[in-house]
Amino acid sequence: MSNTLKILLIEDDAIEVMKMQRVLSTYKLHHQIVEANNGEEALDFLSKVESLPDIILLDLNMPKINGIEFLEALKKDDKIWHIPTIILTTSNNQKDLKSCYKLGVAGYVLKPLKYEEYTKKILSLFDYWSINELIK
Repeated sequence: MSNTLKILLIEDDAIEVMKMQRVLSTYKLHHQIVEANNGEEALDFLSKVESLPDIILLDLNMPKINGIEFLEALKKDDKIWHIPTIILTTSNNQKDLKSCYKLGVAGYVLKPLKYEEYTKKILSLFDYWSINELIK
């Protein structure tokens, strides 16, 4: 991989967070992950941080502010609207998919049940975004 990524992972499920950490650890990836448990916590983090993340990985089904509501707030904010946001969800609902693309997501990835398939998707995602030119 070319670049080390700063990633904001917005996920309320501790098992999903552990899976992400396991992929990073197993493959000795040095991406920096910052975790937020919901959209509200993520927006608060983004409003205070000096160095913005390179990408955001966003679950849709969360308490307080869900993924769609987070996206709506993100895209209205001149400071953070440009951060590539990739949906990482179990929802294969076409309404969710269309809503997310309408709001300008950079990708929509379904979380597979099998860990091996999850690993392949996450590694592909990291490979792709680590070679992109990202706004700093």
